[in-house]
Amino acid sequence: MSLSDHLDAIMPTALCGTVIRTVGTTIAVAGFPAPVGATVRIERQTGDDVEGEVVGFRDDATIVYPFGDLSGVRRGNRARLVRTTRFVRVGPELLGRVVNARVECVDDRPQPALGERVAVDRPPPRPIERPRIDKPLSTGVRTIDGLLTCGQGQRLGIFSGSGVGKSVLLGMMSRYTAADVNVIALIGERGREMNDFIERDLGPEGLARSVVVIATSDEPAVIRVRAALVATAVAEYFRDLGKNVLLLMDSVTRVAMAQREIGLAAGEPPTTRGYTPSVFALLPKLLERAGRSALGSITAFYSVLVEGDDENEPIADAVRGILDGHVWLSRRLASKGHYPAIDVLTSISRLASDITDQPHQHAAAAIRELLSAYRENEDLISIGAYRRGSNVAVDAAIDLHDVLNAFLRQRIEDRSSVEQAVAELTKIAQAYQQRKSAPRAAPPAIAALTP
Repeated sequence: MSLSDHLDAIMPTALCGTVIRTVGTTIAVAGFPAPVGATVRIERQTGDDVEGEVVGFRDDATIVYPFGDLSGVRRGNRARLVRTTRFVRVGPELLGRVVNARVECVDDRPQPALGERVAVDRPPPRPIERPRIDKPLSTGVRTIDGLLTCGQGQRLGIFSGSGVGKSVLLGMMSRYTAADVNVIALIGERGREMNDFIERDLGPEGLARSVVVIATSDEPAVIRVRAALVATAVAEYFRDLGKNVLLLMDSVTRVAMAQREIGLAAGEPPTTRGYTPSVFALLPKLLERAGRSALGSITAFYSVLVEGDDENEPIADAVRGILDGHVWLSRRLASKGHYPAIDVLTSISRLASDITDQPHQHAAAAIRELLSAYRENEDLISIGAYRRGSNVAVDAAIDLHDVLNAFLRQRIEDRSSVEQAVAELTKIAQAYQQRKSAPRAAPPAIAALTP
């Protein structure tokens, strides 16, 4: 007999119930007052038992969302309580490993011996105990480090439609960041993309100091939500060891979609675009767990998949209101081969002014002024209708356009830092100031109209 069989034999009073029906992807169990979030094991007529999670109650039945396939489950099967709280085993041995939502390694290497245990559902740090964010964290991406400077413990969103390069951007950050540890959560992705990201975007250098938590799109909704919570718990473990952690989650939209599935299955009413109230309750609980503590920090980037490139889509709007800034990836720039396709003028870091000095701020403001001047007059410039000398900012934007693009574009293999980004920004800003202070030539005269 296995250890679990012995425990079953010596614990006859364990909480048990009976399957009475299945509804969609859920199982209704009678006589089973287990709490929400509890783990349940359900017998099957064929194959191994299937585990699930209690997600709610309906009438006199407990609703269980299974972690696997429902085939083989029938009326009258026994359901037994496994545990009432969710926890996972962790340890420094997780670095360099790829794990699932139960922290079981799935990279065809031996399971490490993990000596510590952390709760999956941990409350966010108390607001009064959060130290102020006062130091920048280098992400290795010039545009972010120079114009959207991120602080240690800040939380930002990467908003984009599909296919504009957010996975490549996340891979660059995980490879070149100055953080001690990366925790990368790939939620609801295609199975094919997992190895692509790990081998191509992340690479051996990035993987060596990373923990990758995966839950593919074919896995049950509870597994996808659990993977996001587990990745955050692992990041909290390393933060409590005094590390500066970079948490990358791709994507929080698919976490919200998974929670919507769970909520609808539990009987919640759909609200905006079918999202249930529990979705909007989950988002702040998940996102607020990142940040600084007295021991370390979690700097978090959450990708948000914007449906139809609608920036006011419900999840995008809710996430943008919670986070400390947002980075917008532009399909217009991506279509021109401009990568990373960061639209600087619609992106913002709310803490940039707190973690940068005045010369850096002045240089960043000058770059934004140049970008704005060029964009406002881009149509006139492209058709040759702009008259040089009409506006000194536009003149400088035209002169420095290639230099700006060279700064904003960055190849995957190019490493950068905050110091390098600021040095290049300063050079461009100085060139702009020289053009502004130079004697201004009179604009070309307009020929007098003849009758």
